[in-house]
Amino acid sequence: MPVKQLIVNETFLSIQGESTQAGRLCFFIRLAGCNLNCGYCDTDYARDTESGTAMTIAHLVSQARLAKVRLVEITGGEPLNQVNTAALCEALLDEDIEVMVETNGSLPLSLLPPAVRKIVDCKTPSSGMDEYNLYDNFHILSNRDEIKFVICDYADYEFALAVMERYQLAGKTPNILFSPAWGKLDPKTLAGWMLADLPPARLQLQIHKLIWGPDKCSV
Repeated sequence: MPVKQLIVNETFLSIQGESTQAGRLCFFIRLAGCNLNCGYCDTDYARDTESGTAMTIAHLVSQARLAKVRLVEITGGEPLNQVNTAALCEALLDEDIEVMVETNGSLPLSLLPPAVRKIVDCKTPSSGMDEYNLYDNFHILSNRDEIKFVICDYADYEFALAVMERYQLAGKTPNILFSPAWGKLDPKTLAGWMLADLPPARLQLQIHKLIWGPDKCSV
């Protein structure tokens, strides 16, 4: 039986900078290669599979163990672009490690084990990729999973409100995140819109960039 491998751009220990788990120590596994090309992408260096190195699942689990934290996030690139991502999740879960996967939402979430905390980055119009949102994914979300909207302008904000209403997202998960795109939208502006409309969502700042600067990408 062939050894299962993934193409990995980088691994590192950091502070979880986003999601409802922001602030926790977290070991990151960034997979290489993405099927989309978002206008606000801050990890463009991981878009191509050639940016990565083949690593076995056993090696990645060993690295996670050595990090001595109980939270691992698999990100990218696009994790679901690689066929062995689900197997990596299973191996980490078998180690009693909490696993998060951040995905662009264009590929089926059903590929992942139910115990994985899924973070779906629902693409807004400013990404240029909103036509690729796989809205069927919303039907399998649990109340542990998260939906993130990266917002660059008011059109993105209105889009997020419309998607929330159309798919009744607040009834599927309490973890709906509005994230102002770094350098494109002042968080105070987004906060003002939310205070006016009272959406059932959480304002999310990228705290890793607040700590280490705008070039730091911890997720």
